[in-house]
Amino acid sequence: MKELDPTGSLVCVGLGMTLGSHLGPLARSYIEQADVVFAGLSDGVVELWLQRMHHDVRSLQPYYREGKSRMQTYRQMVEAILAEVRAGKKVCGVFYGHPGVFAWAPHKAIEVARGEGYAARMEPGISAEDCLYADLGIDPGRVGCQHYEASQLLFYRRRIDPTAYLVLWQVGLVGDQSLARFSTGPAYRQLLVEVLARDYPLDHPLTIYRTPTLPIHAARIEQCTLAGLPQAEIDMADTVVLPPARPLEVDAAMRARLAELDQAESVRA
Repeated sequence: MKELDPTGSLVCVGLGMTLGSHLGPLARSYIEQADVVFAGLSDGVVELWLQRMHHDVRSLQPYYREGKSRMQTYRQMVEAILAEVRAGKKVCGVFYGHPGVFAWAPHKAIEVARGEGYAARMEPGISAEDCLYADLGIDPGRVGCQHYEASQLLFYRRRIDPTAYLVLWQVGLVGDQSLARFSTGPAYRQLLVEVLARDYPLDHPLTIYRTPTLPIHAARIEQCTLAGLPQAEIDMADTVVLPPARPLEVDAAMRARLAELDQAESVRA
């Protein structure tokens, strides 16, 4: 059995969403100082830009293939990354957005590396969620914000709070159980509408949002209704946001108890 080199290390960094705009100085230094850089990016132009920062950038995109399980793809990515770590290299995995958001391979690679005794960590990046708050003017602290991978609403019984924002990720893949497709069609989104209609009227407004990956592009911000979602043009990069359907409900009993506590505290003071 080949002896492992304990000097290997791994750091997974986030490149952010928009080319050149979101890369932090620490992430940049990890890229520049690495022996090998693996790139899991959303745009070929972004990958070319990364290649200007390092002489050995290895794309992870060739592991994807229509009809091939994405879980198999992710495992192959992890093995490619770990092979260089085990060889004693300083490895940097560069992923678009935040490397820990909707990204199985970075988490697994770090877990395996640490389990084998290698130094491994994650450096956060600006995610599509961060851009969404800025572009749509949403403060998640105002009434709350719940996030779900869209298929989870079909696969599991989830409890939705219609008094908060609802953010649905990967709606373009909703209902895919094979992990081998890059999109599902209107019939699948109709099932999603049926689930959402338990808490929202069919004429409830929603926003289809996509973060730009290039500075020359604008964010996609399109309005439609819940009923119109199945026929809308949705791809893997699009996120669907539903605003609250009704106001927050006051808990009068709990507020009364809080008032009693406040009064008792003021007496003690």
